Amino acid sequence: MRSDNSFFLICGPCVIENEAITLRIAEQVKRIAEGLGISFIFKASYDKANRSAISSFRGPGMKDGLQVLARVKESLGIPVLSDVHRIGEVEEAAKILDVIQVPAFLCRQTDLLLSVAKTGKPINVKKGQFLAPWDMGNVIEKIRSVSSVQPTITERGVMFGYNNLVVDFRGIRIMQQTGTPVIFDATHSVQLPGGEGNRSGGQREFAPVLARAAIAAGADGVFLEVHEDPDNALCDGPNSLPIDQLHGLLSQLISIKKALSADSAQ
Repeated sequence: MRSDNSFFLICGPCVIENEAITLRIAEQVKRIAEGLGISFIFKASYDKANRSAISSFRGPGMKDGLQVLARVKESLGIPVLSDVHRIGEVEEAAKILDVIQVPAFLCRQTDLLLSVAKTGKPINVKKGQFLAPWDMGNVIEKIRSVSSVQPTITERGVMFGYNNLVVDFRGIRIMQQTGTPVIFDATHSVQLPGGEGNRSGGQREFAPVLARAAIAAGADGVFLEVHEDPDNALCDGPNSLPIDQLHGLLSQLISIKKALSADSAQ
């Protein structure tokens, strides 16, 4: 999932808004990632089941959303990732997705984890905002009980009082001790859950800061949600990065990773 000299990237819009926007963003991210030599998985959710309000945009749903992701795969030749929320989704999602993601709030749901693991597809499990890093060892054990596929863990911050998240970068190393690659979700880590009453807020200006810190702390990959116009995105706009900032940030992360590699080689 990553090149020898860098980290791997999971990147895309929070949700599939429509096919045209999704394809445009995927094409732009592909061009940037390939130009920098970074292994890349495209991410977009077909359904955001965990929203603040009943009126929140959830996406096109599984059937139509998977068709859009299939189009991304076919037209651009890149792997795709999306979340599943129910056991009944897993079989159909596995036909299209290259990586199946288990959302943070569902990371302890044993039957869902086992169902995803039995597909034989790579799995990305987002660490719950309510869990300590070492608690993820039990999650990984569940997956490994039925599958030999190497999962990944994604750190996305821990609840700190009301409507706020903080990141303990010690957790990256702690979770890596399970033998599992750890990804850092820089954009969800600056989310302010429910912070705007009927929707979540965010502080996207801090996402690059945390991404740089995570790579310096040894993260194996980064997760970034991007959008052409985050202020008007239909989901998670306040914590999404403008796509025109992606190249500069990834270049910085590559420099940090290279500096760490050079230092360890001495």
